[in-house]
Amino acid sequence: MVDVGEKPTSTRLARAEATVIVGERLTQLIAANELAKGDVLSVAQLAGILGAKRTSELIPLCHNISLSSVKVKAQLFPEEQCVRLEASVRCSGQTGVEMEALTAVSIAALTVYDMCKAVSHDICITNIRLLSKSGGKRDYQRQEQS
Repeated sequence: MVDVGEKPTSTRLARAEATVIVGERLTQLIAANELAKGDVLSVAQLAGILGAKRTSELIPLCHNISLSSVKVKAQLFPEEQCVRLEASVRCSGQTGVEMEALTAVSIAALTVYDMCKAVSHDICITNIRLLSKSGGKRDYQRQEQS
């Protein structure tokens, strides 16, 4: 791992997102909460939080960070037939939390897939990406494409 011992402690914040395209039938089932495994959005949210907390166990050479806050939002967009996931992670530390935010949305997206696969395997996980990070040497803000 990279030695971060000499870096100053600062408040670190990162946001990431992912999209799961589920199709018409699964959109209806998620909206009606009629899937056999239960409430997809709530379970995905909890899975994302757990994923952020376990990032250093899943990604080699990733520091174990004491997280101050992990928030995961899971929303169904019926008109687009997709679930959008967004994570916001914060800590006071010597290294950033972008890997925790990206892991949160990735695990949440995989959870949506797992909960829906009994109905259809025609599910696409897409657009896993960092939206922003701040508090370190270089801040980052994703610029939207026009």
